[in-house]
Amino acid sequence: MKKILSIIVALCMCLACISGTAAEDKNYTVGVLQLIQHVALDAATQGFVDALTEKLGADHVTFDIQNASGDSANCTTIANGFVSANVDLIMANATPALQACAAATVDIPILGTSVTDYATALDIDNWNGSTGLNISGTCDLAPMQGQADMLHELFPDAAKVGLLYCSAEPNSLYQVNVITEYLTAYGYECKPFAFADSNDLASVTQNACDECDVLYVPTDNTAASYTETIANVTIPAGKPVVAGEEGICKGCGVATLSISYYDLGYATGLMAYEVLVNGADVSTLPVETAPNAVKEYNADMCATLGITVPEDYVAIQ
Repeated sequence: MKKILSIIVALCMCLACISGTAAEDKNYTVGVLQLIQHVALDAATQGFVDALTEKLGADHVTFDIQNASGDSANCTTIANGFVSANVDLIMANATPALQACAAATVDIPILGTSVTDYATALDIDNWNGSTGLNISGTCDLAPMQGQADMLHELFPDAAKVGLLYCSAEPNSLYQVNVITEYLTAYGYECKPFAFADSNDLASVTQNACDECDVLYVPTDNTAASYTETIANVTIPAGKPVVAGEEGICKGCGVATLSISYYDLGYATGLMAYEVLVNGADVSTLPVETAPNAVKEYNADMCATLGITVPEDYVAIQ
């Protein structure tokens, strides 16, 4: 009997060694769908790749990184391509990318990043922190109350705030609706100015400048890609822009309460490791919120518009 038990134990140990070796030698293929190229999304993708590469080792993960150039049809094509290739996991960078991936598969785990509100993006009622789907990820929503506080701190005498955003991005409308409540509580009159795409951005921005004292631009992918267009209107008009994130602020804004998109992507990469290697259930994995936000200012833009910020603001480099 002892001899039989010894044989069984030896077999179990052998199987465990084989299993461990297989796990160590496994190669993963990860599809990355990024909506558009701009500083914030680029940083999130890099953070994701760095984290997962560090955890798995460069020899054990292959990334198929594709950019949709801001086109929703391209998002659909890329997402379907990942499904056909049967990748092990998909990272969707930005809300339209997440929506395309969600429509493409209910089986392959999906992690989003640079997504403002998962409940809005995925049409989920009674949000409880996880999706209940094959989806989780990280949220890039900076504290909206804090952004409203900052706008009031810088422009207490302004009367009307123009809210400039892309109508094709539900995440942007969500931010506009939320911050409107906070700004209204301060006594500001708020008016939304929605542009359809880059073609009417300049004209809509001009309308906002004509009617308002200060503009607010949320975390908006289209705006982030065309900050020069916005600046070409707001600077001659002498109207300051408070931005939802650092990239937009660097291009056309005076100040922002911003998060680190690299850190956000890095956190998403750590989540990917938990799903791929440790078998975490993506449907119950809580969506993680953004790291601490920092008050930042665009020194050149502030100088151009004659705006002085408090000492606790950090200059964008």
